[in-house]
Amino acid sequence: MELESILLPGVEDKRPMVIAGPCSAETEEQVMSTATQLAAKGVKIFRAGIWKPRTKPGGFEGIGVDGLAWLKEVKKETGMYVSTEVATAKHVYECLKAGIDVLWVGARTTANPFAVQEIADALKGVDIPVLVKNPVNPDLELWIGALERLNMAGLKKIGVIHRGFSAYVKSKYRNVPQWQLPIEIKRRFPDMLMICDPSHISGKREYIQEVSQQAMDLGFDGLIIESHICPEIALSDAAQQVTPTSLREILGKLIIRDIDSENIEYKENIDELRAQIDDIDNDILELLTRRMKVSDEIGKYKKQNNITILQPGRWDKILEKVFVKGAETGLDNEFLEKVFKAIHQASIDRQTKVMNE
Repeated sequence: MELESILLPGVEDKRPMVIAGPCSAETEEQVMSTATQLAAKGVKIFRAGIWKPRTKPGGFEGIGVDGLAWLKEVKKETGMYVSTEVATAKHVYECLKAGIDVLWVGARTTANPFAVQEIADALKGVDIPVLVKNPVNPDLELWIGALERLNMAGLKKIGVIHRGFSAYVKSKYRNVPQWQLPIEIKRRFPDMLMICDPSHISGKREYIQEVSQQAMDLGFDGLIIESHICPEIALSDAAQQVTPTSLREILGKLIIRDIDSENIEYKENIDELRAQIDDIDNDILELLTRRMKVSDEIGKYKKQNNITILQPGRWDKILEKVFVKGAETGLDNEFLEKVFKAIHQASIDRQTKVMNE
């Protein structure tokens, strides 16, 4: 995928690149007041939702095209760049007509290849930065597919926004980060701009700081954070928005670490530790190979004796022992369950193959 820098003139080339503004443009006064305060605090790119695709009907679904005039006024009065979400070709045409500087594709739209293709077709021949949020569910190839559709339409200033993934199981955050997915995108496309959306991951303003710090520690390039002049009365996502003053405090507390270091002592020490990790990984692979061979043998005995593959009682005993051992060694139960679930599923798959031979 051929990519070009998204860095806009006048925006400093340092981490984090910050995009901030309200979840939704509600009134001209709310937009202008928020933008004025954000500009005074050094924010260069303003965001506001004009069209809001909601999960259920009945909620505030955006002010619509009238709000684009407010974004034009923000540009004129503050000098900030302006950005908003698009979900249809009509949205694209209206934004281009209004001179919007940056577009993003929302999570629900990314999940629909037909909608993404419609947006890509509408942007053919246009040189504009486009950011793509991850789909609602953790589908890496669907996310990459959206990027590829835009790239094939001739767009090269493309980046991603990581806003977390919906999960059936209740968690601390509104959307589970699953950091390994954006990390995999960075592995495949090293030049891809990576923006984190701590507002949507956290779902609550009190978690925005910690999520933002983790994103910085993982090497993300920027943050897109929802900021409202009075979050308590916001018409959408009130709990996850912060005031411009709070945003400045959040950004001020961030520790921005270097991606690498030329320090010789650091390089020698890190290389030695990584060599140890490589050796341990090799040991893990050998142990997994041995375990799978034993699973194959168990599968053969089950087949000979007409026994079902799945033995729920056995799985419960394995987890129980693992948790006890993990507690002794300081390993987290959630982590252990994920690892052993993957191993257990692989064992089931191999025994299924044995059964069908």
